[in-house]
Amino acid sequence: MDGPDSTAPGRALTLADVLALPVLAAGRPQVVTGVTELDRPVRWVHITELTDPASFLKGGELVLTTGMPLPEESAGIQRYVDELARIGAAALVIELVRRYHRPPDALVHACRTRGLPLITLAKDVNFLEVTQVVHGLILGNQAEAMRRTQRVHEAFTTLTLRGAGPEDVMRAAAEMSGRTVVLENLVHQALICEPSGATLEEALTDWEQRSRATPPGDRTSRRGPEGWLTASVEYQGERWGRVAMLPVPTTEPAFGPEHITVLERTAMALTVARLTHPTPWESTAHRNALRDLVEQRHRSAADACARLAALGLPAENSRFLTVVVDLPAKDTTTHAEALLSQVLHATGIPALIGELTPGRLGVLLALSPSHPWQPAVERLSHVARDLSPRAVVSVGLEVDLLTDTPRSFHQASRVAEATPPDQPLPPGRSFHELRDVDLRRLLYALREDTRIQEYAERRLGRLLDHDARHGTDLLTTLRHYLDVAGNKTSAARRGGLSRETFYQRLRTIERLLDCDLESGEQRTALHVALMALDVFRTG
Repeated sequence: MDGPDSTAPGRALTLADVLALPVLAAGRPQVVTGVTELDRPVRWVHITELTDPASFLKGGELVLTTGMPLPEESAGIQRYVDELARIGAAALVIELVRRYHRPPDALVHACRTRGLPLITLAKDVNFLEVTQVVHGLILGNQAEAMRRTQRVHEAFTTLTLRGAGPEDVMRAAAEMSGRTVVLENLVHQALICEPSGATLEEALTDWEQRSRATPPGDRTSRRGPEGWLTASVEYQGERWGRVAMLPVPTTEPAFGPEHITVLERTAMALTVARLTHPTPWESTAHRNALRDLVEQRHRSAADACARLAALGLPAENSRFLTVVVDLPAKDTTTHAEALLSQVLHATGIPALIGELTPGRLGVLLALSPSHPWQPAVERLSHVARDLSPRAVVSVGLEVDLLTDTPRSFHQASRVAEATPPDQPLPPGRSFHELRDVDLRRLLYALREDTRIQEYAERRLGRLLDHDARHGTDLLTTLRHYLDVAGNKTSAARRGGLSRETFYQRLRTIERLLDCDLESGEQRTALHVALMALDVFRTG
């Protein structure tokens, strides 16, 4: 007596499900009215031979009758149907065996007028067996629904007790509901989106416009033209945002009681997360969006554009500039992030700011075609240096496409890596750019590369060993010589040496290093090694 797959536990039993059960299918059911209403839920089965069965119903019942109690006159039939429709009966099933062999025209007309599904049975059916089978399925579904609800409560309780953040809560909500869930703030920016069976582009495109068309409410319910299921996230009357569950394009009901339970527990867990985690949701959203952008974690460029646009950053018709702010390890980035965010907001340039790595903040500016970026970056740099005098602000190249910003961030990071904290600022600027990276700063960036270390040691090691053993300072002599591009007279004057002494020292250097100091190429090689040595000693 098992029904079709659609009657699986946890799913509401529909009129179509019941008609497909073998116990009813044996009666050769025919849907006379309400063919489009077969998705109605059936909450119970009621056998009746009364002329006023509605007084014993609560709504959602499948009413089974042999037709014996139906009134003779049309007015009486109309009242009978009116009462069933008013109480919200799921359908009327009449057996065409004892009293009728075809449904009365008055009954068909009344059911059609009131929108009540009318089903006839051409063969005798054991109504008691029908109730047993259907009630067993309904009770089984209810028990399973209760178990699933309990699992939902237990899962969210576990998340709350372990101090889960909003990202963990939203991820769990999407997994348990099988629906896309989105957390937004009060200005309709999508802070966290956990897609389920959809892409970020599908979920977030034109988010603010769609969200504003979905009115707020105090209760968890479906709202707006798309039928979102929404719940407010608030505490003691202070509202922080709302969480929305998006429907999927399907013939199934968009949401059931379990979805409501999941969303209500999600809103509750988000409230607790907000109270226990001091970092503002917007800061976390910006940080995660920037990290995912830099590390190119999005499935597609469209997903990245939709996500950043939903956070309030214009992803189209904009130019983009990336900035990296490095703070000394002892300084926290939390206060700097908040302050720099205020500065950027004051400039009127849409921007995202967040910590990329410990001690390093990333900034993404979305510039209009006529908006210069230099004043904004200058202001940003001055505030950063006021916070920490050793702060380093580095700028990547301006790009036209959002998909090129990872490369721009990479360039800004390269500039930062090549900039010591005490590096003098370029003339007329308070920030560093790619064009500022000269050979010495390139070597500074590569100072931890063992190949550079090995190169410097191979070129200068024997000279350094000689100075250490004999107390000489031939390295300084070589430095003076290389600094003046091989001009011996100028080099001797710099070292305060006579020409004869200076020449003798040069010959010793050539012997120790097995080189020809008259060769421009070898002088360049030694100069690079000497610069690398200086970087190792001061870096």
